[in-house]
Amino acid sequence: MHLLHKQPEVTTPTVSIPLCTKNSVLNRFKTQNTLWSNQKAESQKVDWLILHFNQWFSYSNVTLVRGNFEPEYFPAQNEQPARIQFAHGFFNSALHEISHWCIAGQQRRGLADLGYWYAPDGRSEEQQALFEQVEVKPQAIEWLFAQAFGLKFRVSLDNLTGEGGNGTQFKDHVFAQVQQYFAATAKLPIDAQYFIHQICACTRDGNPLYSHEFRREMLD
Repeated sequence: MHLLHKQPEVTTPTVSIPLCTKNSVLNRFKTQNTLWSNQKAESQKVDWLILHFNQWFSYSNVTLVRGNFEPEYFPAQNEQPARIQFAHGFFNSALHEISHWCIAGQQRRGLADLGYWYAPDGRSEEQQALFEQVEVKPQAIEWLFAQAFGLKFRVSLDNLTGEGGNGTQFKDHVFAQVQQYFAATAKLPIDAQYFIHQICACTRDGNPLYSHEFRREMLD
């Protein structure tokens, strides 16, 4: 997503750190622990993610779907659930779009593309600065998701043909945001908390994420 306006803060309740707890793992998902470890190809991991996300969030009337082109969000209508469509079948794109959905409140989930407007690759320096400001929280949350899966996370400035922006500063901000979530000085959206909880149940035997797992040098 090429996001060019600031996201309002989520007002739903948050859950304290650690981000998931072993004692509260839902038993019905423990049998799936080995299934994630068997997913080797990216297409297999994507299939696993779609299946589990749609099961875990069935109460929210939303589905995660592959897209052939750019990512897009379609609100629920005509008795059809909302769709989070991620780009080109890429696993990291799915995690990124889920992070945006987690941040969005109920009002914006009723809007096409969560109410965002876009500027294509090739943004000016001013547009890129605004993009980076808006992207800090979603990319911080995406990093939490990726770490729960045991996968490498890479920040994205997403402006290959425009003014590149300050990549070092952006990485600093993403790292600081993650640490704020652990310190509970920033609110982690409840759906992000729940998603991490379920991922950990299947990939880490319910063991939680800890702040020491996230180091600034991991982003370089």
